[in-house]
Amino acid sequence: MRRSIRDAIVGLSLIGAIAGFGGTLLWLRGVRLTAKTWRVTASFENASGLTKRSPIKYRGILIGSIKDIKITPRDVKATLEIDKSDLILPLPVFAKVVTSSVLGGDVQVSLISSNKDIPLKPPMPMSNQCIGNGILCEGDEIKGESLMNISTLTEEFEKILQKAESQNVISTLVDSTKQFDKTQKNLDELIVQAKSEIDRAMPIINNLIIASNHIQNILASIDNPETLNDLKQTAKSTRSLTKKIDNIGSDMSKIMEDEQLMNALRNVTIGLGEFFNEIYPSKTKTYDINQ
Repeated sequence: MRRSIRDAIVGLSLIGAIAGFGGTLLWLRGVRLTAKTWRVTASFENASGLTKRSPIKYRGILIGSIKDIKITPRDVKATLEIDKSDLILPLPVFAKVVTSSVLGGDVQVSLISSNKDIPLKPPMPMSNQCIGNGILCEGDEIKGESLMNISTLTEEFEKILQKAESQNVISTLVDSTKQFDKTQKNLDELIVQAKSEIDRAMPIINNLIIASNHIQNILASIDNPETLNDLKQTAKSTRSLTKKIDNIGSDMSKIMEDEQLMNALRNVTIGLGEFFNEIYPSKTKTYDINQ
């Protein structure tokens, strides 16, 4: 009896160890037996490096794994199994194939949501009311971005070159460069000409500066109270002198209009002339015609 109990305990221990080991392996592979999972589909043009059970992360946190990969004539469709039933991802959402480190490593899928606005009291992704609320729901199909490597970069570069060749981008770029060189040359000539005109205008500018300084000095002098007082006195004196000249002119006109006074002055002038002729007789020589 005791031996059978001991054998049963040993057997149960082995079964428990095997179950724990298997559960650990499933957990490391991303399998959650008790979790409520929901699935979405991601379409990739190139799923290089992506395999089943590849981990799925959101902001660096493991949230699921790749359930299945199907190849179609147009793209590669990967079924993403997410074991976070309460994960709310605002649309739009896309799946990007990345590596676990900068230097390479295991390939994994990273879900990226470009919208940060979460609806108020959103439904769960697995509920029937999820569709139409602006969040990622079970059964949705999202766009995938392939892993960038040397081959894909080469292909993209070849596509760019083909597109550039088909649209004559290179010839247009060459023509634009020539036009730019021509414009640069004309601009240099314009700059040289403008500099020459500025040098030619410098004497005028200097004279204007000097005249401006003189005007400022004159204005400053005029603004002086003493100068203003002198100007007022000068204007007052000028008005008085002008008035006196006007009075003298009027008196002279009256004297010239007095006929008796003018005759007397005329007689006095003639008398003075005869008086001076008698005092200083003119010395004239007479010559005899016969001599």
